[in-house]
Amino acid sequence: MLDNDERLARQEAHWLIREFGAEAPLYAAMRAEKAIEQKDFGRCARWKRILEILADSSPAKSAGSKSTVSKY
Repeated sequence: MLDNDERLARQEAHWLIREFGAEAPLYAAMRAEKAIEQKDFGRCARWKRILEILADSSPAKSAGSKSTVSKY
């Protein structure tokens, strides 16, 4: 069972994918960088976890989209 923080991070990652597509990791990285600049390390840790989730889901997403491309 997922704790609340993990559940929220996964929801945010999936929203980013829907909203920004392939640019989702870039957006999350910019948010993490901003959190570091503001010395908000708790928020930075959350964005880092979101980046990890995005990295884990990227190969499956790109593999799925490749298989749907028509050869004609």
